[in-house]
Amino acid sequence: MSNDGQEMLNPETMLSIPLKKTDPVELYLPLRNLVASKYSESDAEKVEGVLETLNKCRRDMVERRGDLSLPMQRDCLIHYFKCLSMVELLFTSLSSDADPIIFVWYDAFNPEHEDGVSSQRNGIQLEKAAVLFSLGAIYSKIAASCDRTTALGRHLAMEAFKVAANFFLQLWKVFAKDVVSATLDLTLLFAKFLCCLFSAQASELELQQQLNNEDASCALQQHRRALAFMSVYKLYRRAYKLISTDSAARKHVYSFDQTWETHLYQKLTFFQAEARQRKSSILPESERPNLLSRVTSCADAECVAEILVRGICRRSIFKPRQIYVDLILSEYNPFKIMKDGKLVANPWDVPPPYPTDSAILSSSLSSLPLSGILAFLPLKKSEPLNLYESLRNYFVLKYSESVAKRVEGLLQMLHKLRNEMLRDDLSLPLRRNCLIHYFKCLCMIEPFFPMNDTPNPPVFVWYNAINPQQDSSQHNIHLEKASVLFNLASLCTHIALSCDLTTIQGHCLAVDALNDALHWLKQLSFLSKEACGTIDLSEQYIHSTNNEIVRLKSKFPHPQSDVSSYPAAAFDPLASGPLAEILVQSSTPQYLGSKLKTCTSDVTGQFLVGYCKAHSLLQGVCEAACLDLLSEVSPLKIKDGNLVFNAILEAPNLALENMILQETPH
Repeated sequence: MSNDGQEMLNPETMLSIPLKKTDPVELYLPLRNLVASKYSESDAEKVEGVLETLNKCRRDMVERRGDLSLPMQRDCLIHYFKCLSMVELLFTSLSSDADPIIFVWYDAFNPEHEDGVSSQRNGIQLEKAAVLFSLGAIYSKIAASCDRTTALGRHLAMEAFKVAANFFLQLWKVFAKDVVSATLDLTLLFAKFLCCLFSAQASELELQQQLNNEDASCALQQHRRALAFMSVYKLYRRAYKLISTDSAARKHVYSFDQTWETHLYQKLTFFQAEARQRKSSILPESERPNLLSRVTSCADAECVAEILVRGICRRSIFKPRQIYVDLILSEYNPFKIMKDGKLVANPWDVPPPYPTDSAILSSSLSSLPLSGILAFLPLKKSEPLNLYESLRNYFVLKYSESVAKRVEGLLQMLHKLRNEMLRDDLSLPLRRNCLIHYFKCLCMIEPFFPMNDTPNPPVFVWYNAINPQQDSSQHNIHLEKASVLFNLASLCTHIALSCDLTTIQGHCLAVDALNDALHWLKQLSFLSKEACGTIDLSEQYIHSTNNEIVRLKSKFPHPQSDVSSYPAAAFDPLASGPLAEILVQSSTPQYLGSKLKTCTSDVTGQFLVGYCKAHSLLQGVCEAACLDLLSEVSPLKIKDGNLVFNAILEAPNLALENMILQETPH
């Protein structure tokens, strides 16, 4: 047995699974006819964009699979799952004399496509379960396709296997039990098996990173490694036992790939031996630290891209919390609510930006007795800074010219975004998106600060928002991050107070924007001690600002429009956001059922509830923000191990910027 078992931790021996296959089915016409007959023709027109996109997604999922890259197949499946959740309640409305919509799916482990299973009449649970299975499968394929001989490849594969395991956890805990007479791959046993398998493979890759990056000389590191080997062993043991003890499952896997059982047994045996060998290194309870630090990345040139990518995996910061802000104002969200109540769904394969409905933002600010908050929370100003030059020089001096070229796309984007965020002539939604993208990039480069190895490190200069005569000048990335968070919170209050509060959409957006502001202030409070900047970044000022925003929410008037089609949570000034209760408690069927009865008398209300359920589930499962860098429609993406600026998006972004600048009054 080799030192640290590294030879046995072969990154090439990772299992992935195929996607399920299905027969074509027409969805647009029967569902549109249903909406028109059950509600009205005008209602059908409001949601026909979603129905068209639903139909296109399913057709692409069936017919274009061989032509699409793995990330694009993922994008199509996620888009389809959201559309499917939006129309789910319609399937309960199909009458007995209507033509049934039948979904037929085949076992993923049966290459001959024998014994396909069809849904029960008008059933949709099989469809949702099969799509979740395929999402787990596509993430397993993405993981297996990564170059796991590099630190970046191992990191991406590890995160993709984690997401695959999360999808099968959802399938196991929530969806599989509702699928009657399903194929064997959709049973509870198989969902549980695949969850354990991909969790084990993710943990194995994380352990490999740990073995490569850490010094094993100290007792704490030996303790951590012993625990890690034990954890991987238990996961492989659980996966192996689930299959080996069930004759039908064992026969099914054996018919698909005869090497799987042998592979799992070898993994189980190896990690069991390693765990036993290291058992003596596990510290007694009294000597263990309260918190074990996460695996840290190495600092050599080969790991630079992995360090940068790891920086955006802090999902708690970037997780979109406010539904209506994204549904109305985000240029990257393909689903939109328009002022007339129409739901727009942009095709999944059309790159952003998508048009925002700026009509919901109005000039009604002067008529409200609430505008004093603008004087209370102005935006911070900063001096221009050429981040590209200073950061590129750092990577050349610290590593090499080739390393600097590998990350050049990120550095170019940083420079562009910092210049853009300082512009006062951008619309509020565009400026908000710019700040969020810039903050993500800052998180990517944060591990390289302070840059003591460069003669000219970047110096950030920010002025006090309350008293512009005061400023702070530091080589401290926490000051930069804190200032961006402050401006995000401030900008969200500006958005809230620019909304047309006489409309349902404007009211929902305003409340959500204030909740968004509170979210960014909460993140700012975590940074305030490290930022050490001007007084507006102090804990006391953040706390008082938070209280002012809460007070402002309580004074928002109720909209005059008919609210029967929108969830009541949208109008509760003390709620954490529109549809907040549904998002938080969507796992409680009896609660959700009662909400649906009172909140969905209108078809658009039904669609929004379905969207929020899907959004909540997917955000909880797809936690690895770094995997978005593999997408064809990501502004920054990974290509051949390099971080590159996506030039495809440059032209439409410029076109949108020019359009918004022309429309925005100054």
